[in-house]
Amino acid sequence: MTPSPLPHRIGFGEDAHRLAAGRPLILGGVSIPHAERGAVAHSDGDAVLHAVADALLSGLSLGDIGQHYPDTAAENAGLDSRVILARCLSLVRERGYAPANVALVVTLDRPKLGPLRAEIAGSVAALLELAETEVGVSFKTSEGLAPDHVQVRVTVLLARVGA
Repeated sequence: MTPSPLPHRIGFGEDAHRLAAGRPLILGGVSIPHAERGAVAHSDGDAVLHAVADALLSGLSLGDIGQHYPDTAAENAGLDSRVILARCLSLVRERGYAPANVALVVTLDRPKLGPLRAEIAGSVAALLELAETEVGVSFKTSEGLAPDHVQVRVTVLLARVGA
């Protein structure tokens, strides 16, 4: 199905993973140092890139990453989320759109991510071929309500290429 030729479209994505000891914590393609726990997931568990990928897909009514990369498929076990994001970005570009701006919010109680803001924003920007100034990154805690998980919400503005 081809989307209508609107000059802009908005996508929203969300992802969450339970945290467990002995797992790496990767957010936005960045390995988080000093993380005592990491995401429990079928892939590498990068909740930031999963939410960005879902936002890209939703902006063009292309479903979600669970449809494109089901956790029941053995070939997706341990899959690098940068691969997922690249494929979703390709689907968006094939339809004549490109991301123009991304805003993301990470909810995680520990470790504190503030010192990694620029690195995470830079990584996401590079993966989407955007300027770092086009990727807003905010960090929140659950205020102790959900300390055993990481959650990410993303909004993306897609612009029609050549519009």
